[in-house]
Amino acid sequence: MTILEVKNISKRFGGLQAVKEVSFAVKQGCIKAVIGPNGAGKTTLFNLVTGFLAPDSGEILYRDLPIHGKSPHEIAKRGLSRTFQHIRLFAHMTALENVMVGCHVRSRAGFLAGMLNLPWTWREEREIREKSLGFLSFLGIADLAEANAASLSYGQQRAVEMARALASGPAMLLLDEPAAGLNMRETADAAKLIQRIRDLGITVLIVEHDMSLVMNISDEIVVLSYGEKIADGGPHAVQSNPEVVTVYLGEDDA
Repeated sequence: MTILEVKNISKRFGGLQAVKEVSFAVKQGCIKAVIGPNGAGKTTLFNLVTGFLAPDSGEILYRDLPIHGKSPHEIAKRGLSRTFQHIRLFAHMTALENVMVGCHVRSRAGFLAGMLNLPWTWREEREIREKSLGFLSFLGIADLAEANAASLSYGQQRAVEMARALASGPAMLLLDEPAAGLNMRETADAAKLIQRIRDLGITVLIVEHDMSLVMNISDEIVVLSYGEKIADGGPHAVQSNPEVVTVYLGEDDA
């Protein structure tokens, strides 16, 4: 069953065609990767899917309903969440407080109810706190709950950002370069976490430069080059695709 379908999406910035008529589908419950050289259009594609950019043309369907042109908040409420290439934590909040922010996407209490300090808002806040602690525990960082986000290592901040994305209750999670800035051990840990997230029944779409990570955990891979799709399929098929080999290794001069 397809959970996300991208149909002939294009996006231009002035004279630069960042994404050109890209189409692909993501099956529910799988891990799919988007790869390509720098400037291939990967992050632009993520921004289009998650509402941070509007496409010039084409369609994006999530669970058979159009989401192109929707705001990031509306898309998140529908069950599609993301992390960013550059970590976006609230530096002066604790790890736990950062994760709790993700839960508030689905909270019932509005601004007025919070200001009035109504009893049912206390209960909801306790539930959000317990749920957020659960996500930190799932990612193996519950002991960092009260630590200031700015004091955490880069790998720990990545894990907190992932916990915050999970806290919004997504059916699909988009991870923008989850291994960026991580050492080998942290990258191996990140790979295991992504697989555990998939095992929860959450579909995962990732942009990543670490080919070892991509090949080890992905069910399918789509390859972009200069904004266009050049391959889409299983890891072995993509790895042996002549056009993909040319893009990554260059032309053979012989």
